[in-house]
Amino acid sequence: MEKIRKEIEEAHRFLAGEIHKPLDIAIVLGTGLGGLVDDMEIKKAIPYERIPHFPYSTVPGHSGRLIIGRCAGKDVLVMQGRVHLYEGYTPAKITFPIRVMQKLEVRTLIISNAAGGLNPLFKAGDVMVISDHINWTGQNPLLGPNLDEFGPRFPDMTSIYDRKLIDLAEQAALEGKIKLHKGIYIGVIGPSLETPAETRFLRMTGGADAVGMSTIPEVIVAVHGGMKILGFSAISNMNLPDCMAPASIDEILRNASVAGQKMIRLIEGVLQKI
Repeated sequence: MEKIRKEIEEAHRFLAGEIHKPLDIAIVLGTGLGGLVDDMEIKKAIPYERIPHFPYSTVPGHSGRLIIGRCAGKDVLVMQGRVHLYEGYTPAKITFPIRVMQKLEVRTLIISNAAGGLNPLFKAGDVMVISDHINWTGQNPLLGPNLDEFGPRFPDMTSIYDRKLIDLAEQAALEGKIKLHKGIYIGVIGPSLETPAETRFLRMTGGADAVGMSTIPEVIVAVHGGMKILGFSAISNMNLPDCMAPASIDEILRNASVAGQKMIRLIEGVLQKI
């Protein structure tokens, strides 16, 4: 436990020297969704490898840079890419950047992912704002001794995703004439995609609307630390058990990019309203 505290402090000290002032808002960009950075006023772009103890991604569609800059008139910290359980990282390592953000006084987290659509009303290229989630990974980043300085031993999970931020996202969607679904995200480990039977199970048993391989660990830690959270899923492929077709990584990235353009407008719209 002392080791993780020391690592968090070393990463915090490094980034505090780069940022120079508290940043209230952080954004985590998932697979193929790094295009938000193109609209930003970038002050610094730091490769993850330069940040002490930061994990770096091995997956296509994750640039692996921490961006400091302005977006829609707000100072923000942006993770352009993330890491996943299926890459072999532990839950503690995956959520390490969130702990460092907490030390940097980030209070609002906007998190995004690419996900398979389970709801038959969705289609590839759509965007879903996350109203709730199901942790189907079998793992939890809060296992082990509690970091009392970050949050309570048993954090409440009855209202994970901030309702006011969801309202702002829905307002931005109306103003931008963007179709925005609202639904439940279920997180699995991966990296294999779901079978038709698994897809049917996830939809029928959990009532999930989208399935993905990220987000859950980061969100649990963000809740533990008292952050306000807004989550988006880019529907990158459709997982409908009776008519499933093979989904390639190229197709997933292409559809995530289509949804990502909509998501960028939504995030910018929310930032303008915060």
